[in-house]
Amino acid sequence: MATVLNSLLPPPTRRSSSSSSSSSTQPAGSTRPTMSFHYPDFPAPFATTNYSASSRAISCQLQTTKGFAVLRRDAMALIFSSYIFSRVGLHDVALAQPSVGFREYIDTFDGYSFKYPQNWIQVRGSGADIFFRDPFVLDENLSVELSSPSSSRYKSVEDLGQPQEAGKKVLQQYLTEFMSTRLGVRRESNIVSTSSRVADDGRTYYQVEVNIKSYANNNELAVMPTDRVTRLEWDRRYLSVLGVENNRLYELRLQTPESVFLEEENELRQVMDSFRVNKASG
Repeated sequence: MATVLNSLLPPPTRRSSSSSSSSSTQPAGSTRPTMSFHYPDFPAPFATTNYSASSRAISCQLQTTKGFAVLRRDAMALIFSSYIFSRVGLHDVALAQPSVGFREYIDTFDGYSFKYPQNWIQVRGSGADIFFRDPFVLDENLSVELSSPSSSRYKSVEDLGQPQEAGKKVLQQYLTEFMSTRLGVRRESNIVSTSSRVADDGRTYYQVEVNIKSYANNNELAVMPTDRVTRLEWDRRYLSVLGVENNRLYELRLQTPESVFLEEENELRQVMDSFRVNKASG
């Protein structure tokens, strides 16, 4: 009988040996398999963006971001799902994601500072004095704009008028920047709120929130109006904080899709409240 069973088994195979430095250290006759898990490299969110050394240092923090943690946890859940679900309930697996925390950016040369989510990355070449963006929600970002020191002599933010008047100027500036020459493009906008506050540095800051929607025809060259169907391109919330120092007007700008605004509102308002203007060293 043993002879028959042995004839049914496949012949043993011999694993080719590697170099002497990497040979197996298992005891002779051991058949215990070794297991290894390989996680594929995740592509960089912005492979074509030219980052400075400082921005590369910031982007390295992506390993601790909420988005990366979700991807890694999902991968582990797939591998060990049978183990996890046999020991814990579903409510224990769906863990809430904590806040990502904040970093502080300080520009002593131009004279301003603010806090930003620590998983956001700095992007060069945007045209703004500084620009950060969420690496996963591509339409969510912040920037700082400064008026020219040679063409502006601001004494206080109240030189813009009341907050309502400043809000109209901010909205008009956005609409000018988003002006399009494409046929069939239409923008709808409104001022959500305007306010004034005195921060702990004793300076007055204006806060302006606006909403802008962009619509476009799917076939703007069609002869018949019924063939030109209008669709929503994007719907965004813009939040601005205005301050004056060094005879210059400073504006912190935050942009986020309306679809995620409520989810991100708490963090965005912390960024707004952290904005400060200071005496410039430059």
